Amino acid sequence: MGVGALALQWMLTQENASAKPPVLKELPHNDMLPRSPHFAPRAKAMISLFQHGGPSHMDLTDPKPELSKYDGTDYSGDIQFSFVNEASKKLLGSPYQFKPHGQCGTELSELLPHTAGVVDDICLIRSMRTGANGHEVNIRYFHGGIPAVLGRPTFGSWLTYALGSESQDLPAFMVLADPGGHPVDGATNWSNGFMPSMFQGTVLRPKEPRIFNLQPPTHLSGEFQRQNLDFLQTLNRQHLESHPGESDLEARIASYELAARMQTAASDALDISQETAATHKMYGLDQPETREYGTRCLLARRLVERGVRFVQLFHHNQPWDNHSNLKSGLASICRKTDQPVAALVTDLRQRGMLDETLVHWGGEIGRLPVTQEQGSPEKAGRDHNGQGFSIWMAGGGVRGGMTFGNTDDFGHHAVENIVTPNDFQATVMHLFGLDYEQVAFPHRNQQQIITAGRPARVVSEIIS
Repeated sequence: MGVGALALQWMLTQENASAKPPVLKELPHNDMLPRSPHFAPRAKAMISLFQHGGPSHMDLTDPKPELSKYDGTDYSGDIQFSFVNEASKKLLGSPYQFKPHGQCGTELSELLPHTAGVVDDICLIRSMRTGANGHEVNIRYFHGGIPAVLGRPTFGSWLTYALGSESQDLPAFMVLADPGGHPVDGATNWSNGFMPSMFQGTVLRPKEPRIFNLQPPTHLSGEFQRQNLDFLQTLNRQHLESHPGESDLEARIASYELAARMQTAASDALDISQETAATHKMYGLDQPETREYGTRCLLARRLVERGVRFVQLFHHNQPWDNHSNLKSGLASICRKTDQPVAALVTDLRQRGMLDETLVHWGGEIGRLPVTQEQGSPEKAGRDHNGQGFSIWMAGGGVRGGMTFGNTDDFGHHAVENIVTPNDFQATVMHLFGLDYEQVAFPHRNQQQIITAGRPARVVSEIIS
């Protein structure tokens, strides 16, 4: 809601309070003031492009000549199927061609021509493993640190809790949703879990207006609005004084204060008409297939440019879950996302932002090397595979132009330099200047950390 004296007074208070950022040892806290990390950070913001459903790595990022060589023959190893009634042990070679790209020579599928153009900026991890095949179990593993478990803070919550926000005019953790609806597992993807609700992701509407009621009606604006908000603020503070420690109440008051400042800041951040025609074209806003996802990628850049700590993009449902019609389904989602994703990396680099902005691309699982029979050959797909798959990162202190780890000859199991979601979490926290074991939140008489005490390591090999 408001503007005027309320916003001005609050911002002056914040500026005075944040002149010397407190160190992390003063946690826990219930505010978004910027905090100093444990050591010099490489990244200051992160954009996570989460690809729900499980992109097929052997068709996109992990070429397997042996898989193509033995196409149509039976796989000799053991396989865990999610859909047993449609299961097959018949190997399915990729129908797509791979070629080396960039100075680094990393091989990528013909389905990713634009990503191929930024391959020298990305670190491609080909050895991810979760050990489970289900969607929800692994989504919660990536976001919350423990497979399958509900009620834990997600990645954006941990980062904003640890470091606060560089901007006091916009939410620190923002979610850009798909017009088709929420992803699999819904709001669990950006939940604050057992943390105060101010650390939950703020969801922008997927179409205009992206924030309802951002501006007050004309008859309620100006002095009348200021007086009402001042009175509301007084009542809220009096109520809080009589109920100290009520985190939900504190979060609600903070949301009113933030809304006052967002009237100007959000309108500016979400106005992509300020961008050049060349930028619109680079993100694919001039094409029906790429316009929607390209708009969200562009908005993500504009948000981190203005101090938002963590931005996450999601798809409706799980478009990478290609159990059937692999050829058409995979090509379709690649056409939608490939150009905007590459444009985001390019745009950040051209603006000098990539060094301090970490970009993540990947899903919760991969796919099996065998065919999931769906009748005729052209309708075949691939079942889930959490034993080995790919993700990539760019910027934010990550070494570009490299691959890390490998799966076996058929792409089934990660066999070299295995990386788990907990390793990923520890590494990202490290890039933000944080010792992941020292960022703790008290819950049920325990000091909880992002990895929940599970084995994890910082993957130092991929850090520049």
